[in-house]
Amino acid sequence: MGVRKKQMAERLKEERSQLVYAKLNNCPTSPRKMRLVADLVRGEDIEKALAILKFNPKEASRRLEKLLMSAIANWQAKNEDGDVETAELFVKEIRVDSGRMLKRLRPAPQGRAHRIRKRSNHVTLVLGARNNAESQVK
Repeated sequence: MGVRKKQMAERLKEERSQLVYAKLNNCPTSPRKMRLVADLVRGEDIEKALAILKFNPKEASRRLEKLLMSAIANWQAKNEDGDVETAELFVKEIRVDSGRMLKRLRPAPQGRAHRIRKRSNHVTLVLGARNNAESQVK
């Protein structure tokens, strides 16, 4: 049983080495608004995802566009001899988690107060290559 676990761990490590990550932490947008835009690009090729984000009027799309460009730059740094067009990169995974919440009070009638929650989020973007032969040549 110990040998099988080692083999699985090595295979998982190889698969993870082919993936490229980019993270955006403490983005001052609510996670719900960010997920609306993130759902548009999940599973898309990077060219199509960049086009979607560029022409989307939402503020969250600007931040995700910058994050996607960062992930592409991370892939290029990892695979210096590889070409982005031949690797056929796509958005394998995009996760939007809630971040820290700033709590404020807003005055309300008759001496009361309402709590205002200013939400933030963390976005994790993972790029994968459809052309595995290109990404294995390191």
